[in-house]
Amino acid sequence: MRISGDAIIPRAKLTQYLLIPREVDDKAKFLAQAGFTLADPGMLEAAIHELIQTHDAIYDLTNEYGDFYRVEGPLIGPTGELVVVTIWLLQTGSDGSFRFVTLKPKR
Repeated sequence: MRISGDAIIPRAKLTQYLLIPREVDDKAKFLAQAGFTLADPGMLEAAIHELIQTHDAIYDLTNEYGDFYRVEGPLIGPTGELVVVTIWLLQTGSDGSFRFVTLKPKR
């Protein structure tokens, strides 16, 4: 199954979490290896959309919030490529739209 291109990726998730350097669990440094920076969060958003349109979503688990899926594959940036796992939520009682939760390096 593929997650549709209209999946919701909150801009704040990119600009206030993933692309901000942190003391612990710093994803900004990881993403910078492929050229993703806070200066242009749209590039990261576009790369995540490309990933979900070209790789299958795999069911992960269900909890009180809804069904969680993961999509693994290459995240192609302006200066490189990273292999990532993205996490998506299909909320219970939602209109069927997937919502981006996070991404992490694939180990």
